[in-house]
Amino acid sequence: MPSSHSDFPPSATSRRSLAVRLTEWLRHFWPAPLGIDGRERLRFVVGAVIGVLLTAWLSRWWAQGSGTGPWMVASLGASAVLVFGMPSSPLAQPWPVLGGSTLSALVGAVCSAVIPDKALAGAIAVGLAIALMVPLRCLHPPGGAMALYVVLTSGDGWHLAAFPVLFNVVLLLTAAVVYNGLTGRRYPHPQRVASQVATSQGAFTASDVDAALAHYNQVLDVSRADLEGLLHLAGRAAFQRTLGELRCADIMSSPPYAVEAGVSLREAWALMRLQQIKALPVVDAQRHVIGIVTVADFMRLANLDTHEGLGQRLRTLVMGRGGQPQAVGEIMSHPVQVARSAQHAMDLVPLFSQGGHHHIPIVDDVDHLVGIITQTDLVRTLASAVQGR
Repeated sequence: MPSSHSDFPPSATSRRSLAVRLTEWLRHFWPAPLGIDGRERLRFVVGAVIGVLLTAWLSRWWAQGSGTGPWMVASLGASAVLVFGMPSSPLAQPWPVLGGSTLSALVGAVCSAVIPDKALAGAIAVGLAIALMVPLRCLHPPGGAMALYVVLTSGDGWHLAAFPVLFNVVLLLTAAVVYNGLTGRRYPHPQRVASQVATSQGAFTASDVDAALAHYNQVLDVSRADLEGLLHLAGRAAFQRTLGELRCADIMSSPPYAVEAGVSLREAWALMRLQQIKALPVVDAQRHVIGIVTVADFMRLANLDTHEGLGQRLRTLVMGRGGQPQAVGEIMSHPVQVARSAQHAMDLVPLFSQGGHHHIPIVDDVDHLVGIITQTDLVRTLASAVQGR
């Protein structure tokens, strides 16, 4: 009988696909680089050496003549990695280090006293320590080791919680506060976001970060404040990458329509209607910008108290009747805000959004008019960048 489809051996394509998936899975075991430079690495190493050494010297000196009990705990090395290498981590702050270590030692003492089997006592001590550290906001990974250490160490667990555990931790934290401060690292590191931070300056708000963290629902080894700051920096970097190098010369309308101050209002108005523009830079004989005339200027000077329609009032203005101004120079706005052609286009955002400008003439290095940028030009550029065009 002919074989069924399932009887055929796997194809070469299937084998390759399996090999690719296996390779990708194995790559997960090789972490990404830490992203710190040699100077920071040296700061980290020297701090750990100094902190552990001072703690060891003082703890050994304190233990002299007090018996044969231990005078230092090995998990302090793990704490040193956190407080000197990751001083901004929520897990490395003074309260997690102090509270987590001491609390875990006390939990280990309790479990050791009530549970005869050390294996069971150690497991329960670690789990109970974690269960208490989380709501008390003192989660510290070496705390789990501390709970297990007290269970496995022969002797009085209550005594161990005070010495060497608490004594060691206080000495290490003192060294960390001094060393991190001297080497330019804030410790303790702020963990909360300032309430007055403006949320409208970026592409996301503080509530968006909270929603993302709630969805992620895992312990992060970075503070809430640092995470939001990193996201803002990443957004700013992306914004700078797409728009930061864009110059005014890249988006301006050129050559621009312009008039001299002596041009009649009738000619200026006709040019604006013909070219369908709302503003005309006013220049002198050397093409230096001395003002700007806009549709708003015509509207403002039209006689609004008369009973004629708007069209009739504008005709009266531009025809120069009734003692109305005759030339552009009489109604232009001056001085006028200008920008350089080599200037970053993003420098114009506050001028348009807060300065009340709608048209900005662009000049070259010798102040000659070379173009004009409108709000529409800038908005169009921003929209194109957001859409990835």
